[in-house]
Amino acid sequence: MDNINTFRQLYLACKENNKRIYEVALDYEVSQGEYSEYQIRLQAKKSLDAMVEAIKTGLKSTELSPSGFSGNDCDKLQKRYEKSTSVLGCVAQKIMTYALATSEQNLRMGKIVACPTAGSCGIVPAVLIAYAEEFNISETDMINALITAGEIGKLVSEKMALAGAVGGCQAECGVASAMASAALTQMRGGNVKQIINASTLALKNILGLTCDPVCGLVEIPCVKRNPFLAIHAVTASELAMADIISKIPADEVVDAMEQTGKLMSPLLKESSQGGLAKTKTAISLEKNIGSFVKY
Repeated sequence: MDNINTFRQLYLACKENNKRIYEVALDYEVSQGEYSEYQIRLQAKKSLDAMVEAIKTGLKSTELSPSGFSGNDCDKLQKRYEKSTSVLGCVAQKIMTYALATSEQNLRMGKIVACPTAGSCGIVPAVLIAYAEEFNISETDMINALITAGEIGKLVSEKMALAGAVGGCQAECGVASAMASAALTQMRGGNVKQIINASTLALKNILGLTCDPVCGLVEIPCVKRNPFLAIHAVTASELAMADIISKIPADEVVDAMEQTGKLMSPLLKESSQGGLAKTKTAISLEKNIGSFVKY
């Protein structure tokens, strides 16, 4: 089976073979001769198990990161929801807490799954696992959704590196949101067109997001971007499931994303030399970071 490099090719492969995205992705990997479908699914299950464990551990911990800047926001949010549920409902409530739990585990050097990066590690797990729990989605269907998400990330990576230093945070949290929206739409029974459109809507509406980490750490604003972009993924899925389409096709959105990354100032691509990283408060934190660090 030929490699699929574009969303258009993916759509046609699914249509011609009457298969879902995860099935086409599995067929290609198996055709390479290195792994069987069983082995690929087993690896996906290991990633899924690691995601679940990161959430469980993160929900229980209030340990601060070495900088002291982050680590207890998930606990605060859980306590808030003990008193009053989210205006967005129980699923969104779970998604936000799970995203924070995972992202904070990353700061504690806990085991996480980079999907597609460590800085965006809370988005896909939060959306996938929270929805699966609330709607009794089987492990098999969760693995199918995770493989679908992986295929979306792979196609974007065919055009550009998924790194803040290359394309800003649109290439990290933005792509994670697109992957999460695809996984969610898959679990909700969306068709191939809806799944691709969900990821397209998520990407298109986050173009230009900068990577401007305060003190050069993956904390401010990175941690809180995870729950924000997780909910962004849900919005994209909601629109796609209603057959609301992106007027700009997926491959053209990825082209625009690549161009936006190239046009973005190096000061806003993980260098911590512009944006939030050079606000007065951020500069003050940078000067005094030695007094915050805990070993």
